[in-house]
Amino acid sequence: MVAKLTDVAELAGVSPTTVSRVINNKGYLSEKTIQKVKDAMKELGYKPNSLARGLQGKSAKLIGLIFPNISNIFYAELIEHLENELFQHGYKTIICNSESDPIKEKEYLEMLEANQVDGIISSSHNLGIDDYERVEAPIVAFDRNLAPNVPIVSSDNFEGGKMAARTLQKNGCEKIIMITGNDNSDSPTGLRKLGFNFQNKEAEVIHIPNNLSNIRREMEIKSILATRKPDGVFTSDDLTALLTMKVAGQVGLRIPDDIKFIGYDGTQFIQDFFPQLTTIKQPISEIAKLLVDVLLKKINCEKTSKDYILPVSLHPGNSI
Repeated sequence: MVAKLTDVAELAGVSPTTVSRVINNKGYLSEKTIQKVKDAMKELGYKPNSLARGLQGKSAKLIGLIFPNISNIFYAELIEHLENELFQHGYKTIICNSESDPIKEKEYLEMLEANQVDGIISSSHNLGIDDYERVEAPIVAFDRNLAPNVPIVSSDNFEGGKMAARTLQKNGCEKIIMITGNDNSDSPTGLRKLGFNFQNKEAEVIHIPNNLSNIRREMEIKSILATRKPDGVFTSDDLTALLTMKVAGQVGLRIPDDIKFIGYDGTQFIQDFFPQLTTIKQPISEIAKLLVDVLLKKINCEKTSKDYILPVSLHPGNSI
């Protein structure tokens, strides 16, 4: 089996970043550390890749993107915008799909450090603060609090939750519920829930775990509609809204006469193929541009703010 940089780091008892510094002759390291790394490389037969050999202090013109689920239509669309925006600035991207797995996230973070990327944009949130604080590359977060020194770009999730509840109320709904995923008050969906409850303190918020299969989720939703009998439903993302609307149709509920729906995200996919869904639209293109702008400021050692919050808007449909 071909040895990896992380194997060298483990054998030498140092971090992958230290191994990368030895390979690139970058930064101050003791002779003892350098020799330990070289001995480990020799023992494992490790050969530095061409990228690592060729850098030698030069910019790699590479940006790492760490996202929890690249098959999600929202993340897929945001990544596409990010890749295009970065390419226009002369950067290539390495896309890392962490699948909300802390082990994968940690290994991807180490890999990006080892390959000396110029910067990282992350929307993953499994690791502790220390892991991100130790990374030397400039980092910008999307919708996640990664570390005190990492700027955060997001849309106004709190206002989006308020807007959803207010829209359902204005359209005559009296028994409104919210369906969301795992309970995490620090997550973007947590802020949407807070905004939703701020606008409608009587409304119930129901959590359906994200890791359930679609069949299990349909069963849970069918039970919720049967027992709560809502006339208005807000979901924390558009895909859950579409699934809930499907179940509502299966049990004979007419949309919007018997029950009204409002989703969240408003991707181009939804606008093109499910325009009937009323949803809270995030400005995905503007989010991507701002993420890149802030990251480039970090790369150039310019001053940045801690939080950047972009406004959301209502995408009208006929589900309310």
